[in-house]
Amino acid sequence: MNKNLNWLTVTAVAVGLSVAGNAFATNGYFTHGNGTKNKAMAGSGIALPEDAIDVTNNPAVAPFVGDQLVVGAALFSPIRKYETSNSFANGQCFPGMPCAFTIGPNSLKSKSNYHVIPHIAKTWQRDNGTAWALSFYGRGGMNTDWKGGTATFAPMGPGSTSTWPGTYGDGVMDFDGMDPATIGNGNTGVNLSQAFLDVTWAKKFDNNFSLGVSAILVAQMFEADGVRTFSPYTKTYAESYVQTGMPAMPENLSNNGTDWSYGYGLKVGMHFPVNDMVSFGVMYQTEIKMTDLDDYSDLFADGGGFDIPADFKIGLTVHPSESLAFNFDIEHIWYSDIGSVGNPIANIFACPTAGVGGTDLESCLGGKNGAGFGWDDMTVYKVGMKWSNNEDWTWRFGYSYGEQPIANTEMTFNILAPAVMEHHLTAGFTLERTKGREFSVAMMYAPNVDLTGPQNFDPSQTVTFEMYQWELEASYAWRF
Repeated sequence: MNKNLNWLTVTAVAVGLSVAGNAFATNGYFTHGNGTKNKAMAGSGIALPEDAIDVTNNPAVAPFVGDQLVVGAALFSPIRKYETSNSFANGQCFPGMPCAFTIGPNSLKSKSNYHVIPHIAKTWQRDNGTAWALSFYGRGGMNTDWKGGTATFAPMGPGSTSTWPGTYGDGVMDFDGMDPATIGNGNTGVNLSQAFLDVTWAKKFDNNFSLGVSAILVAQMFEADGVRTFSPYTKTYAESYVQTGMPAMPENLSNNGTDWSYGYGLKVGMHFPVNDMVSFGVMYQTEIKMTDLDDYSDLFADGGGFDIPADFKIGLTVHPSESLAFNFDIEHIWYSDIGSVGNPIANIFACPTAGVGGTDLESCLGGKNGAGFGWDDMTVYKVGMKWSNNEDWTWRFGYSYGEQPIANTEMTFNILAPAVMEHHLTAGFTLERTKGREFSVAMMYAPNVDLTGPQNFDPSQTVTFEMYQWELEASYAWRF
């Protein structure tokens, strides 16, 4: 077992980390499911154990999937667009109010539209109904790549209104009383990628009830470009200004390349087959504590904190016959508990250098209450069907819905992360010509969703997001 564990660990980490980057997830920045069969049913089926990778959805199913190795990958394509309307303020300064910050008007489509997301899992059945599993899977989110566009604002106060390249006018860097300098090429965007390694133990009891637990290890990489315009709203800048009368330019806000952070968490699950027709499943994943992203400590709340939110799933599977199964699942994700994700953008206006004065440094970017993306929690409802029409072919279908987490009062920062998908339509199949050797395919289409709201730094203009997605995943499984 140790040899297999070592081989799987090295392979998963080496291969997975090399290709897991630049993905964009579908329910906020969580994927709509894990594993090809699960994704073909829109992420439903935590009470329907089929493959080794299913332990990532519910660790308690490990004793029900046999000794198996599963390897798969998805080709994922998110199509994202944003538009800003004309502005009445156009970067002007008005008495008693902060100077307007006007984006565009722009109409841009994000680049980097094709990504590969891998997974690999192995289960081992042991004595007395126990089982072990090791699984690796990639996940990403908040990926955008905006090229071009302009922003208009007054970097030196009234009378200095200028237009600069980039979504946020990142060409402006110096705000310390010197002439602003044009830098960069106007590219704006972020990339978040995550690699998960679950080590799972589970035990099945005499009544087929099982409990499982997974230790979760996570490596996370993040990069942000084109957001240096927000330097005056950082704690570094404001603290220096309040204490000395002279600002200090933040070094850990933007264009610092890829930074890594690491963390751990716990996942617990239960699987309970009531009888031959009905089974229940429950899974809870704790909030995963991550080390700080130090190179972006002036961007994210609490000095670069970016933990992974807690997640809860519950599911029911009904088998009317041996060849047919229906799943009914619910998932809840606590995005609002993570400051960098859940804090509203309105917090930024309490920063002493945001135009209204005060001494609340912790509301500046990088502070404990620093502005984030303002995401709400997300609840996703999933239904799925599995049908076998002969010994070789199994067909799967699914649908999920969850109200997207972005309020239309949180538009400006979410240009970086317009995660507005709500509906997912899925289908797939498994072909098993040789007993114990399975080839599976899953397809997903998330139809277009748009969201419009006021631009937070210039309410006279609006921002509109548009997004749709598709994904094609394939995997191969061996039973031993």
